[in-house]
Amino acid sequence: MFKFIRSLLLLPFLAAGAALAGGAPYDAAKFDALNAEGKPILIAIHADWCPTCQAQDPIISGLLTKPEFQGITAFRVDFDGQQEAVKRFKASMQSTLILFKGGKELGRSLGETRQDAIAALLKQAL
Repeated sequence: MFKFIRSLLLLPFLAAGAALAGGAPYDAAKFDALNAEGKPILIAIHADWCPTCQAQDPIISGLLTKPEFQGITAFRVDFDGQQEAVKRFKASMQSTLILFKGGKELGRSLGETRQDAIAALLKQAL
C-alpha cells in the first residue's frame, strides 16, 4: 500500500518531466522574442507516435543540462497539432531538429539519434 501511495505522490513530478523532455511547447511569440535578441534556440519537430522522436528526447534533455548548452532554449513543435509552425520551419517530417541564433538558421538535422551528432549541431550556436 505504501508503494502505491508513494507512486501516486510522484506521478505529477514524473509527468512534468516527461512533458518538458526535448523542450518546452512551442510558442511563436517567445520564439520570435528570443530570436530577435539573438539567443540560441533549438526547435524540435516532434510527434508522440514517432520512435525516432522518442529516442531524441532523452538525448536533447541530457545535452541541454550540460553547462556548455544551458544557454540554448529548446522548443518542441507538435508535428500533428501545430501545422502552421511545421510549415513556418519548412519541416517535411517529424524528428527534425533546427538550430537558430542571431535570427538565422544555423543548422538542421533529420532523424538524428546519435548524441555526438546532436551535440555537434548544438555546438554551432556557441
